[in-house]
Amino acid sequence: MTLILHSHPLASFCWKVLVALYEAGTPFEARLLDLGDDAARAAHLDRWPVGKMPLLIDEARGEVVPETTIILEYLDRHYPGPEPLLPAAPEAALEVRLWDRFFDLYVHQPMQKIVTDRLRPEKDRDPFGVAEARAQLQVAYGMVETRMASRAWACGAAFTLADCAAMPALFYAGIVEPWGRRDAVPAYLDRLLERPAVARVIAEARPFFGYFPYAEAMPARLRDG
Repeated sequence: MTLILHSHPLASFCWKVLVALYEAGTPFEARLLDLGDDAARAAHLDRWPVGKMPLLIDEARGEVVPETTIILEYLDRHYPGPEPLLPAAPEAALEVRLWDRFFDLYVHQPMQKIVTDRLRPEKDRDPFGVAEARAQLQVAYGMVETRMASRAWACGAAFTLADCAAMPALFYAGIVEPWGRRDAVPAYLDRLLERPAVARVIAEARPFFGYFPYAEAMPARLRDG
């Protein structure tokens, strides 16, 4: 197998890459990465000392590719699917990159702050930081609400890298911090959930949902399918 993806089915940033792979129909080998296992963690640190996942290994080209956005651009360049994830036109590509960054930095990261804080011992929790993260999510939701009121996908009519970033960010963020009185944001997430590639990613994650720190808040339609 040329492409190997070290990932975990529950990990939100791994979803971003899995959606892109399934959208393109790109053959790859998925290797379950359990960072709680000392041996697995040590082996992963040898591959990529930062220790983050997912991590793509391209055996044919001798490349180790980290970071989700870089992985998706790498796949789009060297293993393209029927439709590009990044437009050829420079200005359109900049817009996609902007909204990819938006969902990663202003939805995904604050969501992860809230989730990881719950995993800490009570004495080490950061209520102020969590409150900041919740406030940032509400600002981001407002921006997404305005943007998605007039379009099907994050950057227009075509599904792109930005939508791959949006899916896991919004899926988990909506569980830990409700949308409020907004319609376009949940409607956009519903459109994402209807895509076969997204449905496949969630089906693979479903056996692990019980380990999600906010599992009790997960809506039944997401938890049970």
